[in-house]
Amino acid sequence: MDIEDVLKKTLEELLIKLQVEYTKIQITEEQDNEYGINIESDDPSILIGYHGLNIQALQHILKVVCWQQCNDQTFNIRLDVDDYKKRQEENVINLANRKIDQVRQTGRPQHLPPMSAYFRKKIHTLCMGAGYEDIETISQGEDDRRHIVIKAKN
Repeated sequence: MDIEDVLKKTLEELLIKLQVEYTKIQITEEQDNEYGINIESDDPSILIGYHGLNIQALQHILKVVCWQQCNDQTFNIRLDVDDYKKRQEENVINLANRKIDQVRQTGRPQHLPPMSAYFRKKIHTLCMGAGYEDIETISQGEDDRRHIVIKAKN
């Protein structure tokens, strides 16, 4: 059984045990050993949870169980429900681009709200790409107050 089959079968079993209804599970290999999983549901709020905490917990459980079933073969998964994380990611990137425009107009550093390491990495990566040579990012703060500061390169 390949990794995608193990992921789908295990997730289906978890959702049944949790008594959570879903309409479809879609799994795609995004990169080598990185899988994106999207659960479609008529009632996604129970799977998403407060600020996506249920998705994070379910993703962690799924990864640990599947690693054991795949003899600790290394792979990563990104679990999503009705493209919730995808929309969140788009919103964070749009916010970062608005703040970058403000930095370019005013020359003053701009602080983004606290966010997860995943979203901070997305913004750092964005600002290292073409067209952002005049911008730099740094992470500040600790724990759940960790955030990005966007500023002009000197």
